[in-house]
Amino acid sequence: MAKVFIGVDPHKLSATIEVVDGREIVLATGRFATDKAGYAAMCKTVAPWPERVWAIEGSNGAGRPLAQRLLADGEDVVDVPAKLSARARLLDTGHNRKTDAYDAHAVAVVAVRTAGLRVLCHDDELEALRMLADRREELTRARVQTVNRLHRLLSELTPGRAKKDITTGQAKAALASLRPRDLAGKTRRRLAAEQLAELVVIEKKIKTLTAELKAMVLARQSTLMDLPGVGPVVAARVLADVGDVARFADRNRFASWTGTAPLDASSGEQDRHRLSRAGNRRMNHMIHIAAISQLRLDTDGRVYYRRKRAEGKKPLEAIRCLKRRISDAIYRQLVHDAQQAASHDVDTGPGGHCGATQESSAADSHPPIGTSDQPLPGPALTTLQPTRRRRKSTNHRALSPTP
Repeated sequence: MAKVFIGVDPHKLSATIEVVDGREIVLATGRFATDKAGYAAMCKTVAPWPERVWAIEGSNGAGRPLAQRLLADGEDVVDVPAKLSARARLLDTGHNRKTDAYDAHAVAVVAVRTAGLRVLCHDDELEALRMLADRREELTRARVQTVNRLHRLLSELTPGRAKKDITTGQAKAALASLRPRDLAGKTRRRLAAEQLAELVVIEKKIKTLTAELKAMVLARQSTLMDLPGVGPVVAARVLADVGDVARFADRNRFASWTGTAPLDASSGEQDRHRLSRAGNRRMNHMIHIAAISQLRLDTDGRVYYRRKRAEGKKPLEAIRCLKRRISDAIYRQLVHDAQQAASHDVDTGPGGHCGATQESSAADSHPPIGTSDQPLPGPALTTLQPTRRRRKSTNHRALSPTP
């Protein structure tokens, strides 16, 4: 039986699917709940086609729970970017109507026509790492809000004497010296003490999560923390968001994904590039943290930054050049780690590319590329494994890309 593609438009409480064959002929459609009964009914609907590939739009968002359930059951799942499905819907005969059925059809059409979609793999450790990284990010935002509220109360209690940056110890000392007698002052002090207690608890949780992230990164035998400016938080976020580095054909496409590759804005005889606002902005922020950390320390990155400033580049332009260097260094480390894992276990290795190096410097003394290298067009080649006969047992091996 020929392979079929199942386009999925996922939501929190429901999922709309459409089954098409290689000629885009619709074989089945349906809308199912995301609970246990709905999931079982959806699997029963597609059971007549054992050779199938699930195409899910937004597998890192609303479609993540469904994608993880399918992967745990040994299904082949690919991720369809929302931009590709939107283009397919625009060019379809439905006049760009936005319904769940049209969305599922557009996702299925993209799966049929596109050979380089990202293949998802089941990795419990990586999923746990992502959840812990997200939790620490939430706690960091909560800490900033708590510090702002505490600073506002202290500035009202001690006008003109509140510090801009204050630690928990300094806040405790300031509150200990305050003895307001009016009702408003007493209320402010009590609220400030509550905010301080919340801040202490949040900082303790952040410290615990940071140590846990570091242990998990080291347990995966990652060498990302060997790079200057890359700590456990940045390394954990990189591993969680990148997943399989084999989905990036080269460092240029990786830089385009991280938003560190400048966009060509040349016109006529004028050759120039401008800042890219595209890509994964969370990854771009992580690389920015690594760049600022390198500037504060005596690293090759700071030497590279100063050299770019001496060449006439503005501070922000020099930082962008450094961020591109760091992006290339992160890509090299990811590829190197993937090749090392593949050499230890060929069957379960995460894959990689030839030509990786063990260099960990984000800015070499003789850089091998220019800072304006552009990503090549088109997606990376798919890493989907050949089709295999399915078993009735639920203990399938998770789909893993070939090395």
